[in-house]
Amino acid sequence: MVNSRHLKRYAAPRSWKIPRKTKTWAVRPHPGPHPMERSMPLIMVLRDLLHLGETASEVRKILAKREIIVDGKVRTDPKFPLGIMDTVSIPKLKDHYRVMLNPRGQISLKRIDESESGWKLARIMNKTIVKGGMMQLNLHDGRNILVGKDEYRTGDVLKISLPDQKIVEKLPMKEESLAVLTGGAHIGTVCRIKKINVTRNPDSNIVEFHEGFNTVMEHVFVVGTKTSEIESAEVTTI
Repeated sequence: MVNSRHLKRYAAPRSWKIPRKTKTWAVRPHPGPHPMERSMPLIMVLRDLLHLGETASEVRKILAKREIIVDGKVRTDPKFPLGIMDTVSIPKLKDHYRVMLNPRGQISLKRIDESESGWKLARIMNKTIVKGGMMQLNLHDGRNILVGKDEYRTGDVLKISLPDQKIVEKLPMKEESLAVLTGGAHIGTVCRIKKINVTRNPDSNIVEFHEGFNTVMEHVFVVGTKTSEIESAEVTTI
């Protein structure tokens, strides 16, 4: 029986931008805020994408020194999963990055300014009414935010401050909003919503874009209204 704690590189998610044939093993991420097919373990991001060390041992020493910050919090777990819109900061080097998907659907890092590392975008996956009648917003990165007034819809995106996760702004899923696609043939593309076709059955809602194509709503991640809150996801540096 294959040990589920181990993962061979050839079997790693296609979203991982790593060489498949030069080495045998990859690091399996711990269960966390992002699914494995849409995340990458912190140690591999630091070693294989940022090249902060040649070996896993070297990167573990960096983590042990508490030199890596994810979404405003120090992370020391080498297997912590990083996913779309997470921020990674290395104060010692004065480097900051945002996790994105490139046009091939691979996890990539976009260099950002220090001010941008103080916030992130989080998509509302669903909502839950909790004890006391409060509304809980369940976000794509595993966060849960309580709100007193229910003025949010599934699919809307929140701009939240880090690490205190205060809501700074709501980016609604609506016509003319800008969005980056997180799945489908046009993954990684930033486009403007033309129309949202709501279905009255279990099938997914279909979103049409001015650029001439459409996709299911689950693949649409709003990034702005008139202008994008993030730089184009189509241009990645790492």
